[in-house]
Amino acid sequence: MLWSGSSPLSVMRQSMWGFLLFAGVAWLAVGWSVLRLEPADIVGVAAPVIFFGALCEVVRALAGTRTWWVNASMAVLFTATGVVLLLDRDSTYTTPASLIGWFLMVRGAVDVAVATMNRGTDRTWGLMECLGVLQVALGFYAASPWARTADPVIVTLGALAVLRAVADLTTGLRLREVAAARNDVLRLSPEREAGVAGYSAGLADFEGQPRARHRADTFHEQVVRTTGDLDARIAEAGVTAKPGAANRVPHDAPRVPDSPEEMVEGAEKRR
Repeated sequence: MLWSGSSPLSVMRQSMWGFLLFAGVAWLAVGWSVLRLEPADIVGVAAPVIFFGALCEVVRALAGTRTWWVNASMAVLFTATGVVLLLDRDSTYTTPASLIGWFLMVRGAVDVAVATMNRGTDRTWGLMECLGVLQVALGFYAASPWARTADPVIVTLGALAVLRAVADLTTGLRLREVAAARNDVLRLSPEREAGVAGYSAGLADFEGQPRARHRADTFHEQVVRTTGDLDARIAEAGVTAKPGAANRVPHDAPRVPDSPEEMVEGAEKRR
């Protein structure tokens, strides 16, 4: 995740992908150069390579990723490793091989951990995890008794540079992709802008209107209103009724039969 802003530091963080791409190309140049070294020069070259790895960790920390503190810690650790290599005056290859193996094992373990943590958000996590496993295996080989001569140390240092080149190039391109996506995330095409504007206007008009009441309440109010209007019209026509007139039964009204026999008897009397 990149930090955004208009300050010079924020702009520098957003352009860190370019520095990582440059670091990846530089790692390739280092790997090619190391493989062409004489065995006597490998002791003096190992420390600058470790220092360059520490500088790349500083660049990664300034990139503003979530694991910046891990990169900053490794920058300090690798700087101390490079200092130990410079101060060591042993003519053998034991100390360079062991410290190169230390660098590879730490860097590879961190790559595996970070790739596993980002497996849900970064589609390149599989590649980074494979690179981490290869670095750990190469570091294990460099720290073992098998790498005590010049040729294994040269090959290990060259492989280190190639693996770091792939990792930095991948990270730089990924940061560039994320930065471009964050800059364009609010940019819409003209058609979508028109659609969003129309939808917003319609939503504002809808919210400005009074909220519709329940259908049952509206129907009840209509019935009451209609009944009241009917009563008013009847009163205007002069039709009045005394209280209780609706319940009064006329004297000459025929009796309602209570049974079928009474109905038959009443019909015979009417004949």
